[in-house]
Amino acid sequence: MTARTDDHDQSSKDVWRERILRARKALDPAVRTRRAADLTRGALALAAATGGPVCAYLPIGTEPWSADGVDALRAAGHEVLLPVVPGAPGPLDWARHDGPGSLAPGPIGLREPSGPRLGPSAITRARLVLVPGLAADRGGVRLGRGKGHYDRTLPLVTPGVPIVIVIDDDELVDALPAEPHDHPMSAALLPRAGHTLLGKNG
Repeated sequence: MTARTDDHDQSSKDVWRERILRARKALDPAVRTRRAADLTRGALALAAATGGPVCAYLPIGTEPWSADGVDALRAAGHEVLLPVVPGAPGPLDWARHDGPGSLAPGPIGLREPSGPRLGPSAITRARLVLVPGLAADRGGVRLGRGKGHYDRTLPLVTPGVPIVIVIDDDELVDALPAEPHDHPMSAALLPRAGHTLLGKNG
């Protein structure tokens, strides 16, 4: 897994973030809706293969995928756990998703389950982990928003469980800047290309 270091635009995570967020904002809403439906089909296929529980997330703003996709996982019979942002720096907490009516406003624009907190270790029960992000590279490096929540959480995932970043096809790139704390993705879920293995899995 090698990051590019010969060009400032390639080595700066902030530059990558700005570029991707700008492109997401410019995307036609109808195209975003179609891509979200494709991602839902892909997520359902993955969950059917792995079983549950599934640790997922509720997309916000212009993030690929949709809350309807998360609800589709529940409708398919999977136990879905959603992240709860802790009050102090540390791994994400988790709570069971019991439908849209069970959600309450959380920090940084998120919606969180209002039910019992299951603790950070709940992710160890997951058979599939779906992760948000801005981009990934073919070596498995994930570009997040820089707050470190998933960097502190993903090391708890049981070895061998798929950790899959959900992004648009053009957000899978050849190389991203990497840091020692970056936890590798095992695959990406893309609207057109579908389930795409990364790193040593690819």
